[in-house]
Amino acid sequence: MVIIELMGGLGNQLQQYALYRKLVRMGKKARLDTSWFQRQKDEGEETTSRELELDRFDRLVYETCNEEEKAELIGADGFSGKLRRKLLPGSVRWFHESEMYHPEIFDFEDMYISGYFACEKYYSDILYDLRERIQFPPSGNPLNREIAQEMEKCQSVSLHIRRGDYLNAANKDMFGGICTEAYYKSAQELMLETFPDARFFVFSDDAEYAKSHYRGGRYTIIDWNSGEDSFYDMQLMSLCRHNICANSTFSFWGARLNAHEDKMMVRPTLHKNSQSFKPALMYDLWKGWNFIDRDGRRFLGGGEDKTENV
Repeated sequence: MVIIELMGGLGNQLQQYALYRKLVRMGKKARLDTSWFQRQKDEGEETTSRELELDRFDRLVYETCNEEEKAELIGADGFSGKLRRKLLPGSVRWFHESEMYHPEIFDFEDMYISGYFACEKYYSDILYDLRERIQFPPSGNPLNREIAQEMEKCQSVSLHIRRGDYLNAANKDMFGGICTEAYYKSAQELMLETFPDARFFVFSDDAEYAKSHYRGGRYTIIDWNSGEDSFYDMQLMSLCRHNICANSTFSFWGARLNAHEDKMMVRPTLHKNSQSFKPALMYDLWKGWNFIDRDGRRFLGGGEDKTENV
């Protein structure tokens, strides 16, 4: 059995679920472990609180492991499990993500897996299946229905700006300074060069910042989905024809769930400051995506003609 630990925010949960679905489709006996969410509450962690959100989707079905199945691979929760992992490491079957892409995962038979698996190559070939399963429940807010109709009628582009927790001292060194104003300026110019009548629908956890920086008829600020309704922003991103993402798995999934065949997807060259950008590698791991760095330089990887503008 292969067990994948489910943890983090919605975007990360969807990535872990996507890897689970890939293993299931390969014929593997796979399960998800959801205990992280309860453990986070029990331990009173001071980091950003996360809730299990997969169950909010209408068609998303998965199997979870039980305590015995988990303990067989990595030991029980609590003191006895910690003792086993320390004294008998050879008996522990626990894989931790350490690289951007681990193809060996697909060869595992009995393993507990922890990681975020943001790399699209893990599940790019089953995105059609994931779009069928990741179905948002109907929104009770008429604004979402109205804006979705607008997006369908125009050359709509989602533009996601994540500030909030990325400005905290704990996260700024890791995630800050990647999606700069130069990044967003270059991304918008790329869209307008390709689609001169593009309209930008701006999503941000800092609505006041968005309103002060993006003014005029080309821009619509989406600022009404909050709290439990925040995940409808991901749905609206997916309904746009094209996507400009932040270094955030939330907007990555907005683009992945976009079913328009002629879509243009833009993301920053880096997700975290600890990474380095290798164009040829990223073109392979994120097929069809275009990359822009913090200085606004473009690396266009969509299609077979991979042209770098530097």
